[in-house]
Amino acid sequence: MKLKSSAIPNFDKPLLLTVIIIAIFGLVSIYNSSSVTASYDFGNKYFFLFEQMKWLVIGFVALFICYKIPYKKWYSISIYLLLISLFLLFIVLIPGVGVAVKGAQRWLPFGGQPSELAKLSLVIYLSAWFSHKEKGRLGAFLILCGLLIGLILLQPDMGTAVIISLIAIILYFLSGAPLWQFGLLLPVGAFLGYILIKIAPYRFARLTTFLNFNSDPLGASYHIRQILIALGSGGFWGIGLGNSRQKYAYVPEANTDSIFAIIAEEIGFTGSALLIALFVYLFYRGMKIASRVSDPFGKMLASGISIWIASQVVINLSSMVALVPLTGVPLPFISYGGTSLLVLLAGIGILLNISKYK
Repeated sequence: MKLKSSAIPNFDKPLLLTVIIIAIFGLVSIYNSSSVTASYDFGNKYFFLFEQMKWLVIGFVALFICYKIPYKKWYSISIYLLLISLFLLFIVLIPGVGVAVKGAQRWLPFGGQPSELAKLSLVIYLSAWFSHKEKGRLGAFLILCGLLIGLILLQPDMGTAVIISLIAIILYFLSGAPLWQFGLLLPVGAFLGYILIKIAPYRFARLTTFLNFNSDPLGASYHIRQILIALGSGGFWGIGLGNSRQKYAYVPEANTDSIFAIIAEEIGFTGSALLIALFVYLFYRGMKIASRVSDPFGKMLASGISIWIASQVVINLSSMVALVPLTGVPLPFISYGGTSLLVLLAGIGILLNISKYK
């Protein structure tokens, strides 16, 4: 397939500046939310901050490299990236190879979560696949998604499976698929999701507590109740940076999946709204890039990266305010996690390269 586009002098500087601001705020938030547990577990209150700073530097190197690679080159290697991701998702499940933490086998011995790479790989592959019209691909699309989501659910990682599903379905819709297929896919997907929740006791407990916060307040509903206490304590202006009380081992995963609860407690509704506005602006810049580039692959790739980041933000924040059950999805560029930050910044690098074309 021949991809046509013409270069323009500058990349999207507002997009890069927005990412830098969010990432720096993420460092502040990680220190504020983790200093207590880091002191207790490692004897160094800066432990998580220094680790995230290391990954932030590596991530910006990856961003620069991906920015320098013409985005069209990703088209020809998209299948290889997908195959590598599937291979890593498979080997992480092998006993003695994958590392199990808190009952989930998601990590490789040398560090990193293959499921994070799978998000970017899927965006690139589907963008290449969907950049040209093709009839009768629903079956192949379902097989691919089923294989990828199945491997992720075996870890188990329901949150990432939801993100993968959203990315795939939205890109499939943007490719011009007939609407009747969505009328079929959405209820079937919802039914399968309910079955997966029903057969896993810990998922069913999350659903039960989502529907009734007063059930098992010291057990299954403890997490969400502590998050809501943190949100309520912040009020309109917050209690001040570094002054969170819920970070003292009350909110579980305070520096990872639940970090927004600590942020909202410290900077309140006003500060939280500004952070959300930055994410909205980031999504706007990404979709503006997608609307400007002329060739189908660049348009799908820019849209896919923007949708991937926006999906994670929406699901994480929705779970924090109890609009959806807790899913364990990290807040992009904010939550502690090296692999997530590295892959996200690589995706931003690709997006910045696309912004140089029209």
